Amino acid sequence: MADTPAPRYVDFDIFDGDNHYYEATDAFTRHIEPEFRSRCMQWGEVDGKLRFLVGGKVNRFIPNPTFDPISKPGALDEYFRGRNPKGQGVGELFGELDAMDDHPEYRDRDARLKVMDDQHMQAAIFLPTLGVGMEQALRTDVPALVAAFRAFNKWLDEDWGFAYQDRIFAAPLISFIDEDALIETTEWAIERDARFLVTVPGPVMTPSGGRSPADPIYDRFWSMVDEAGLTFLVHGGYGYYNTYVEDWGEPAEFQAFRSTPFRAIASWSGVHDFFANLIANRHFEKYPNLRIAAVETGSEWVASLFPKMKKSFGQTPFAYPEDPRETFKRHVWVSPYYEDDLAELRDLLGADRLLLGSDWPHAEGLAEPASFIKDLENNGFSMDDARLVMRDNGLALSRRQTR
Repeated sequence: MADTPAPRYVDFDIFDGDNHYYEATDAFTRHIEPEFRSRCMQWGEVDGKLRFLVGGKVNRFIPNPTFDPISKPGALDEYFRGRNPKGQGVGELFGELDAMDDHPEYRDRDARLKVMDDQHMQAAIFLPTLGVGMEQALRTDVPALVAAFRAFNKWLDEDWGFAYQDRIFAAPLISFIDEDALIETTEWAIERDARFLVTVPGPVMTPSGGRSPADPIYDRFWSMVDEAGLTFLVHGGYGYYNTYVEDWGEPAEFQAFRSTPFRAIASWSGVHDFFANLIANRHFEKYPNLRIAAVETGSEWVASLFPKMKKSFGQTPFAYPEDPRETFKRHVWVSPYYEDDLAELRDLLGADRLLLGSDWPHAEGLAEPASFIKDLENNGFSMDDARLVMRDNGLALSRRQTR
């Protein structure tokens, strides 16, 4: 990070709904129980190179899981805006990489607070980089999955904290696969003042088959979230929906930044169907205090879901307690990609349901989080609406909303 503060893009300090840490190399191993070491995460040398092993297999979700060297924040900004006039490969677009030792703010919370001051950032939600790709690798060994996530969350609490100085809100990583462990994790997180929980969207794929996250078996979990006033986050990552491309003859192994044309333009959306399933199951009728935010999933899926909900409500109004679009707007917040149609999303949801999510310090995010104001202005947002999106909405979600 530069020694000089970032430009003052807006006259208020911002709230970032999508900040990231780079996991320490012992994030999954520091607190793992000895009996699970060989079944969960390990580091090993394969063909002369250090590899990340999950369940005894080389895991390639992140091509460089040591994060050393690491890309500069925002290195792929133009690429994700759909601009690559030189036709460069992703490796070339990354440009010059940095040594991890030169960026203590990526792994140290006090160093990060100093950077946040320079960025004029009041607070932020902190989310996994590697962690959101781990559930699928262990979903057939449920005890190992539970142990790995338990170890990870202990590391997360230790290194970052769930509400550190009321500015760094690291979200514990959860899985629905084991309902007892889900309850245990949630109770533990609430005791430690967590404000957010995070998972990857999609159906719950247990060894015995698929299940809805709205299944009554999870009622105790949702009641706890509802009553404690937590905000539940769904964040992009490697989920069950990513495996669908295998049915089309695509490579089964998913790697970040190694997309294929079909992956880029296929129509399936795990986050679309996650919310569709909750709405169809009248989930929010049971949990009127529930707040859910979709982070780093973009917003095109919202434009797809809304006309479907309108048509379904017109055909079967008796299936819903009210227009499902109104239910959605009351309970769901969305952090769009900066390249999305932000005006369309505002018109569908209202500015009070949008969140700034810079994805900092990732290569695909914004180099300067507050520069998001430029995208909002280009989409006709007023300064009052921009203040909602870039500060007020996120701050409200960081405060527990009790009945």
